[in-house]
Amino acid sequence: MTLLAVNPSGFLSEFYISFWIPTAVLTAALVIKLPSIIRLWRDPLLRAVGGLLLLACAVFVFCTPSTIAAVNRLTGVPNISAPWCYSLITAFCGSCLLLIITWRNGLSDRSAATRRAMRWVISVYSGVILALWVLFLLADAPEERLRDLDTHYATTPFMREEILLYLVAHAVACLITSRLIWNWVRTEGLDAWLRWGLKLLGAGYVSNLVFDAVKLIAVVARWFGQDLDWLSTNLAPPVAALSAILIAVGFILPHAGQYLHDRWRVRLAHRRLRPLYRLMRTVSGEGVPFVLRSTPELRLTRRETFIRDVLLPLARHIDTGLGRRSHEAALALGHPPERARALAAAVSILDAIETRSRTPEPAEPADGPDTTNLLQEIGAVSQALRRPDDIEAVRARAAAPAESVAVHE
Repeated sequence: MTLLAVNPSGFLSEFYISFWIPTAVLTAALVIKLPSIIRLWRDPLLRAVGGLLLLACAVFVFCTPSTIAAVNRLTGVPNISAPWCYSLITAFCGSCLLLIITWRNGLSDRSAATRRAMRWVISVYSGVILALWVLFLLADAPEERLRDLDTHYATTPFMREEILLYLVAHAVACLITSRLIWNWVRTEGLDAWLRWGLKLLGAGYVSNLVFDAVKLIAVVARWFGQDLDWLSTNLAPPVAALSAILIAVGFILPHAGQYLHDRWRVRLAHRRLRPLYRLMRTVSGEGVPFVLRSTPELRLTRRETFIRDVLLPLARHIDTGLGRRSHEAALALGHPPERARALAAAVSILDAIETRSRTPEPAEPADGPDTTNLLQEIGAVSQALRRPDDIEAVRARAAAPAESVAVHE
């Protein structure tokens, strides 16, 4: 019985997400996308993404109670922030639909249907924005309301229609956008980062539908003399903030995720080459000079180049017969074919280093060994060098036939 007496508005007032948090996340998403937008300004998809993120930032900046009060005070018109904020939200809805039209039809689609759909979105939502300002001018809303304007003026002529208009326009846009996004998520062949980004975008637009639903319930309750204002003032704002964060992260994730994945792949490849790089340093007597400002890609390229430059002259000392026997020995020891080739190459390189130390300048054979595969598989060879026990086992088994032949002779 005690639980039934709990005031939900008091509980939800504790669950508060500052509007500056989604603003910061949306700004970060815009900053990450901005270089691509500027560089590829003719790309309609990037323009649509940039416009949407910019409008989303503006919505949360101007819908903050402190900003609402400042705009009202600056203009001297009570509640003029209402049509301004509603206009920003409506423009955001139009940007969502334009973005989806561009995504769905592809960048190369310039058909009449696509152009007609984009013109329809622009004209309808421009008309909604115009209607919002006309309704505000016709309405009588003299009392400034910073947090509960929607419910306070829910029964006021013209303000009632204005509030309903922006909520319906927002809900329709979010419904269409979320449905198209979830249809896209189910298509085959999507990049994993893009798929997760789309899922977050879809969740963000579904959350916007929850925002619209609780706002409409609170407004309609006022029409029937009921007081459910806590839905609008305490539940809707954190839902809106959460949806903005999901949408911002949904835009960030495909770009940032792919960037971090590429960085990790480059650093991992650089690290995998360390054993072979160290071995080649013992052969050449020097290594790659460290450059503080070099990028990970440049460091990887320089390490690969150094290893191949040292391997090329060393290849003159490679015993092709030993390499063939080492490969057969590795297969006999149960190693898979790729691992067997890497182990055989590692054995051949170690043997070539020892041979070179005994005869530094041998006469180069007329028909030298083919080193194409060796130079292409330096990553696998370097990984094989991390397991010296496996190399010794292969080397011992490969040397056994040669030693037995020598004894019989």
